[in-house]
Amino acid sequence: MKLLTRLAWLVLGSAASASCLAAPGVLERVLSGGKLVIAYRESSVPFSYVDEKTGRPIGYAMDLCLHLADTVRRQTGKKDMAVELVPVTSANRVDTVAQGKADMECGSTTNNAERRKRVAFTIPHYITGARLLVPAASSASRLEDLTGKTVVSTKGSTPLGAVQQANRAHLMGLNIVEAPDHNRAVEMVEKGEADAFVMDDVLLYGLNAGRPNPQALKVVGRFVTTEPLAIMLAPGDAAFKKLVDDEMRRLITTREIYAIYDKWFQRPIPPQNRSLNLPVNYLMRDFWKYPTDKVPF
Repeated sequence: MKLLTRLAWLVLGSAASASCLAAPGVLERVLSGGKLVIAYRESSVPFSYVDEKTGRPIGYAMDLCLHLADTVRRQTGKKDMAVELVPVTSANRVDTVAQGKADMECGSTTNNAERRKRVAFTIPHYITGARLLVPAASSASRLEDLTGKTVVSTKGSTPLGAVQQANRAHLMGLNIVEAPDHNRAVEMVEKGEADAFVMDDVLLYGLNAGRPNPQALKVVGRFVTTEPLAIMLAPGDAAFKKLVDDEMRRLITTREIYAIYDKWFQRPIPPQNRSLNLPVNYLMRDFWKYPTDKVPF
């Protein structure tokens, strides 16, 4: 009887293991008629944000993700593959992808060692660093100038962690506040509730360009961090990641990505139809000479 019981548990265990191994990846699911799920941000200008006129997400990262969705359709032969768009925040974006609620996240997420423990990343589509957004009349030009003052950053972001670490290491006496999203952080600086907003400089330029009075604020300071931004992918899906990596590498090496970049960084964009006037920086030009998903952070 005991032997039979043991054998039954062995069979059940083997079946469970086989079931786990047989769990379909993204491409298998699509081949079976399933959809592709894309997570997007609502205020990460110009990477991923909601168009006020249509209510749909748009942006540089969204264009890349929708292109990758077409690549999945082409490679699987599923021309009618549906795409579901799911909004995420800075705080829940990693959990959403790690838990399989989205296949990829299209926004302004930094590829770093801590996040790579839970999710995968493809080749970076932007490399930037965190700087400061301050009132135009502010004399602050670096983080050290804000000693004893209120600094805001977005909850769950790497710049927030960098500021908290600098504050502890250098005993700066900063009052660090977490904002739920980028828009709220900008509003805090506009209203005098915070003396500076620390975030990736490209996001600061994009957010400020969309404000009613962009001349009221300015971006200052040297880079507090280095941020390789990349599309976040579902973990443990080698076939899907290879497909995405190969297409991202092709876009970069053929320079097709430059046209997508210029659309969002060199030309007028919604909602104010203003241009960010940000050419491809030297960090990206160097990195894109040998595009890889491996980053030293």
